[in-house]
Amino acid sequence: MWWDERVSARFRRNLQPTLTYWSVFFSFGLCIAFLGPTLLDLRCQTQSSLSQITWVFFSQQFCLLLGSCLGGVFKRTLAQSLFALFASSLAISLVFAIIPLCHNVVVLAVVMAVAGLAMGCIDTISNMQLVKIYQKDSAIFLQALHFFVGFGALLSPLIADPFLSDTNCILSNATANASSNLPHIRKSLVPHHPGNLSHYDLPMKGMVVTHVSYAFWIMALINLPVPIAVFFLLYKERMVPCFNSSSHPLLSADELAMETRPAEKDDLSTTGDVPAKFALHCFSPGHDDLFSCCQSKNFRGASYTYFAVHITGALVLFMTDGIVGEYSGFIYSYAVEEPLSVVHKVAGYLPSLFWGFITLGRLISIPVSYRMKPATMVFINVVGVLVTFLLLLIFSYSVVFLFVGTACLGLFLSSTFPSMLAYTEDILQYKGCATTVLVTGAGIGEMVLQLLVGSIIHDQGSYSFLVCGMIFGGLAFTFYAFLLFFHRMYPKPSSDMDAASPDKPAVMDDTGLYQR
Repeated sequence: MWWDERVSARFRRNLQPTLTYWSVFFSFGLCIAFLGPTLLDLRCQTQSSLSQITWVFFSQQFCLLLGSCLGGVFKRTLAQSLFALFASSLAISLVFAIIPLCHNVVVLAVVMAVAGLAMGCIDTISNMQLVKIYQKDSAIFLQALHFFVGFGALLSPLIADPFLSDTNCILSNATANASSNLPHIRKSLVPHHPGNLSHYDLPMKGMVVTHVSYAFWIMALINLPVPIAVFFLLYKERMVPCFNSSSHPLLSADELAMETRPAEKDDLSTTGDVPAKFALHCFSPGHDDLFSCCQSKNFRGASYTYFAVHITGALVLFMTDGIVGEYSGFIYSYAVEEPLSVVHKVAGYLPSLFWGFITLGRLISIPVSYRMKPATMVFINVVGVLVTFLLLLIFSYSVVFLFVGTACLGLFLSSTFPSMLAYTEDILQYKGCATTVLVTGAGIGEMVLQLLVGSIIHDQGSYSFLVCGMIFGGLAFTFYAFLLFFHRMYPKPSSDMDAASPDKPAVMDDTGLYQR
């Protein structure tokens, strides 16, 4: 196998929870990508205007951000985390089943808000739990986790596509005029920025003819095994109410003894007595929800570099995840405008190409992350993004290079989030609030940069789309350089032996906090 026996043994010991967290992230991907392609059919179903229906995007994204902030509330015991994941994944299946019954845009927005909260909890909790289980070996498993997001995001539009209306799904006198623009409108819809479509006049009254309900019911069935998998994990851990429901720590003492042994002594056939303090790592000060992280008691004795690492790490993901959101949202609109004037049908492949290479990149990053340090991967990613945008600007009149650059951007952006998360947690020795802060920063960036770029394109023209990407890429590189600087300034562990052995697993001192 391309990984060593120690990591393989750790994976085998945690096989069921790891597969469960990966499957829950598949739910996250399934839910995050279906709204764009189906939005026009949902507009028909709710008989609303384009500007009204696009606010459903905002409802989902805002509550996703809120759920990410609050997700750390459920981290204190394994029972809390699993019950939150069970409720969230079940809520996503219920949302898929309920959407066809929503004939009012406000009701639909409320339902999507519930989905957003569930997605936010999944995002934070799954990342936290994998980091807690694998710690310094978490990079490879985080890359796999985020591959499942991409897989779900690719699958849901494919499921929806056969059920989308080829003509206007509200039959009225204006249908014939509006139907010719429907494919272009569908690909131009951008979350939080409906203004670029306000000049299209689509009918709001008439007979509704849409079959998109079948797509949502199919996705509900596909997602149903996920909450079942979480329930089986609860059952295995004896956390179902009808059994002994005492709260369990995230890892048992025996498991922690095995996890914290040096690699050369990792023998699965023996277990020894371990001090009770090893079980304290699940209740260390780190990994609270965002509001708990901001409490002053958590800052006592912390150096300025502690805050700097959190802030610069979040700013890197603010930029890179923001680029993902704005590029996938506006690349079609950019391609069909001057100077490229790509045919609408051909330009429609660009978002799919971008997401396809993000998914491919995450798959490739699984074995690569085992051989390459997270810091090195992030450096390659941010430099690659910056260089790609520079070349896109230089060859801005080339349609061929637009497709090549889109694929390259997908590859470079694919592994940035999991690599940044693994790197930042490693700097902080798993004692900070990195997961919550980084997830929140990424979510804010995806919302804010889409709004900003949409407004700039509306005022300055389509060429500003690439200029904005170049600026954001440059800022991401700058913030990452600051992160590297603050990493060098961050207080080193007290044990010289541990500091000299970067491959040695983390151990705990008498305070119950991790040291290296």
